[in-house]
Amino acid sequence: MNAIVHRKIFNCLYGALLLLSLIAPLLSPPVHADAASARTTMENQSNPLVLVTTSQGNIYVELFPAEAPSNVANFLALTEGEVEIVDFDNGQIFTPRYYDGMRFHRVIPELLIQTGSGYKNVFGSPGETLNDEINAISLGLDRLPVVLPDGSFNPILHVSDRENLEENLLIPLYRAMEISSNQQVQQRQFEINQRLRSMTIKQAYENLGYRYTERYPTRAITRGTVVLSNSGPDTNGSEFFISMGMPDWLNGRHTVIGQVVEGMEVAELINSTPVETIDQTTSSTLIYSIRRI
Repeated sequence: MNAIVHRKIFNCLYGALLLLSLIAPLLSPPVHADAASARTTMENQSNPLVLVTTSQGNIYVELFPAEAPSNVANFLALTEGEVEIVDFDNGQIFTPRYYDGMRFHRVIPELLIQTGSGYKNVFGSPGETLNDEINAISLGLDRLPVVLPDGSFNPILHVSDRENLEENLLIPLYRAMEISSNQQVQQRQFEINQRLRSMTIKQAYENLGYRYTERYPTRAITRGTVVLSNSGPDTNGSEFFISMGMPDWLNGRHTVIGQVVEGMEVAELINSTPVETIDQTTSSTLIYSIRRI
């Protein structure tokens, strides 16, 4: 496909998204939540309040810049069309309202609804990633042991099988201890056992590459928490999810940026709507727009 044809397709898609955002109020179903009631339920009315308008209804989210300032600022910049995205085929620069026209591409009942992936956006990924903003101490991860008194592993580690145990706990520990062979593992079994029994969840996550800060407070992920998705430490971008439960195994591994203050019944409706895929590119619930109000 030559650059001219590619540009025409790109511009058509962008035009379609703009048109969709304009007619969104006509397409949306009746909404029970409203901005006035949302503001009364905010923790701090000086915090940013955003409206997520979807094909299932409206969701109001209070953002927490005092807890994740860089990541909240990036989220707002994406919603307001302030992040430049480059088409590397022709060098054309776009500054779209990034989430307009996207879908909740990942829905796990009673766990989360997720959107914002660069792989699901016609403009691609914003490219630059941000560091985590997580305070492990305020989450109490420095007080949670890896190994419980009965010898079992802490459930927060979410260890499901031997492979998971090795990947997320043992191999990172061996690396920290500069153990590089099976022979060394055998020779230092007692030391490894002692390290495991004295290790905290915070230390285990630090072995995985997470780096924590005490500059800002961090809240636990609970029902309605808005959280950035990632592919490992310090890889925050445009993708986020709304938690539908209390997945404690995600605490300390994901940056929290906000909380749903109105419209959880809409989030529940989305969570109960199966994702219907066509070549893994579309799903059932469409985001018309995300706007700061």
